[in-house]
Amino acid sequence: MIWTAGFRTAVISPYEQIQLTEPRGFADQTVRQVLHMAGGGELLRVRLTNRYGRTPLTIAAASAATEYGQRALTFDGAERLTIPPGEEAVSDPTELPVTPGADLVLSLYLPEKTGLATYSHQPMETAHIVGGNHVASPVLPEAEQVEARFYVSGVDVLAPDDTAIAVAFGDSWFEGVGSTTGANNRSVDFLNRRLDRGWVVNQGIAGNRLLRDEVGEHALGRLDRDVLSIPGVTHVLVHFGINDLGLPGMSGEPPVTADALIEGFEALAHRAHAAGLKILAATIGPFAGAVYPGISTPEGLAVRREVNDWIRTTDTFDAVFDVARAVEDPDAPDYIHPALDGGDGMHLNDKGAQAMAGAVDLETLTL
Repeated sequence: MIWTAGFRTAVISPYEQIQLTEPRGFADQTVRQVLHMAGGGELLRVRLTNRYGRTPLTIAAASAATEYGQRALTFDGAERLTIPPGEEAVSDPTELPVTPGADLVLSLYLPEKTGLATYSHQPMETAHIVGGNHVASPVLPEAEQVEARFYVSGVDVLAPDDTAIAVAFGDSWFEGVGSTTGANNRSVDFLNRRLDRGWVVNQGIAGNRLLRDEVGEHALGRLDRDVLSIPGVTHVLVHFGINDLGLPGMSGEPPVTADALIEGFEALAHRAHAAGLKILAATIGPFAGAVYPGISTPEGLAVRREVNDWIRTTDTFDAVFDVARAVEDPDAPDYIHPALDGGDGMHLNDKGAQAMAGAVDLETLTL
């Protein structure tokens, strides 16, 4: 048996210059959050993080609940722990079965002022927050609701030695922006429903880029931590490029060239192959209809077309899934099809996320 990732969520710093959501901290509050498990097992460990915190993080109590019950979490035998700035902590193994595709409910009691929290900023899931210690309470009446995920980076499960894991490594098109909050209709969720064996954990960050930091650490910078470190990982699926092309127009940075993106993709593939992984690359999705000022430019869209032509024809990757073709408007291929548009011209709705997952040939994702 091996410990591997049953759930992952990529986190960002609350101190970044480009902020798509409002960072926050806590004091004498319980934070309860739903984690939709990609994989399952009889035992689990929860991974907590203070990676971008500037002060020690004290957790006075924590619990996990599944359909099989609720358990208090301990860390080296103690219910209370303090995580130094920049560090993470893993709970002791907990006998609490969880099945693939089920929800695990994590509750954390944060007794002291935390400062701004390390978080996943657009997970399409709601955290519930109340004053005091309520980690053992079955319900949290009159809780504040926030669409974000705080201080958690994953859940490990004890799985058979031959369990194979894939990682969806990319941007908002994996994290799920545009899909229905709380419905688990992200593209990665739809992909997991298609699989007969193994599972895919989601390391998407909305706004993330291949070449430059913010939003989050850029792909080449976080590859080791968010992909290569996962036991049992055999495949990585990548979707990058939209934010490399769109964010400079909003932030005033120099535009990214096709050559630079291609070089970045080649570096990503080289490192994946060096680690023994197969890499599946998505074409860059259409975003001409983006409602956000500066995102959609003729220059950026031209680079998208050039890079997509390269992705479709190169032998750099083990396989390609043509997301652009799967979701584009055939009459205006720089735009998302109206039936698949999440409403902002840049993200996919539930049907669009399903179409993105459907673009993956399962023969190329044998887990």
